[in-house]
Amino acid sequence: MSDILVRIKRAVLAGRYAFSEKARMEMEADGITELDVAESITNAVAIYKTLRSRSLFRTHPREYLYVIQSTNLNGLMIYTKGKLVREADTETYYFLISSKKAL
Repeated sequence: MSDILVRIKRAVLAGRYAFSEKARMEMEADGITELDVAESITNAVAIYKTLRSRSLFRTHPREYLYVIQSTNLNGLMIYTKGKLVREADTETYYFLISSKKAL
């Protein structure tokens, strides 16, 4: 398991995560909860894909987004995309940009 995935899982298990408005709308449309998303991330065995952020609102020159596809405890496959947020050189939380049922 990658170091990044371990760091993401630790942040989620500690409750240090937040959702964008887009992620919340996707979750509501698909009928999934914050707990479903947290379970999916903690069940993941690998990061599906790493993307370089193209957002104009980046806080750092190199910012990466991590795509995770995994099931929650009921077997529902969930797609999430997020980033680890650092403040004052300390990793503080995992910010989910997208959270929805996987196709």
